[in-house]
Amino acid sequence: MIAPSGPVDPARLAAGAEVLRELGLEVDVAGHALDRRGLAGPERPGWQRLAGEDADRAADLQAAWCDPRVRAVLCARGGYGATRLLDRLDWDALAAAVRGTAPKILHGSSDITALHAAFGARLGVTTSFGPMPAGELFAEGRGERRDRSLAHFRKILFGDPDEPAVAGTGAPCPGRAEGPLTGGTLSLLAALLGTPDAPPPAAGRIVFLEDVAEAPYRIDRMLTQLLQAGWFDGAAGIALGTWTDCGDPAEVEAVLAGRLAPLGVPIMTGIPVGHGPCQLTLELGAPYRLDTGALTLAASPQGGAR
Repeated sequence: MIAPSGPVDPARLAAGAEVLRELGLEVDVAGHALDRRGLAGPERPGWQRLAGEDADRAADLQAAWCDPRVRAVLCARGGYGATRLLDRLDWDALAAAVRGTAPKILHGSSDITALHAAFGARLGVTTSFGPMPAGELFAEGRGERRDRSLAHFRKILFGDPDEPAVAGTGAPCPGRAEGPLTGGTLSLLAALLGTPDAPPPAAGRIVFLEDVAEAPYRIDRMLTQLLQAGWFDGAAGIALGTWTDCGDPAEVEAVLAGRLAPLGVPIMTGIPVGHGPCQLTLELGAPYRLDTGALTLAASPQGGAR
């Protein structure tokens, strides 16, 4: 477990590690996972914080990925800070670590979208988007939705061929689509545009999008940015996850439909992936099938890299 973004709560980190052990995993925690600092120096009350120095967070990620004993690198939580690591990583060394070996797994969500995009484009690996060990749902949650989230996380992590389809709730634009899955948290995709690690265009791919605590006008602005940049051109379909604390759900739904329906591709809404009370896991870069008639997003039989 590493902490590439925001500061980690020690109790949640310990609880998450125990859950991972209960799932049958051996767990190592990176040396700087509990570090803290401010954006521009020592932390101060009320100021935004990171999980330590950029160089240390990058070193933890690099060491974990390049360690031949490590099969999966799990990000403890999101927050902010992953984009600050992208120009500090030795991409040649990261690529060499998976050359000719069983594929490694990078797992996380939210701010970790920056790492998903970069690892997918630079290393050609699939990555998994889902609940994180030091997150509230993983470490402190209770009930059926948490149990369902953890069971689905385990199936994806272990490459279970019986991975269940993810169900949606609506289909503003009907149809079917097949293609590699791309996307993640909308605000991170927009933030990466114009950088060396901008997500590759969505042509031929199914786009997954979600976000948290973004007002409808900000969602509209970020979608407009991606549209005007041509990022959506040629997309095969769109699957929309949760939009937690993003204002009036009806307004958010209207914004999403208003900006994305003109693309003329199948769109499904309401998949329980993102920041909601149920957080299922998706394998970014792997082939999926979107069927709005059945309201399902399912991994294709040929599977991903696991």
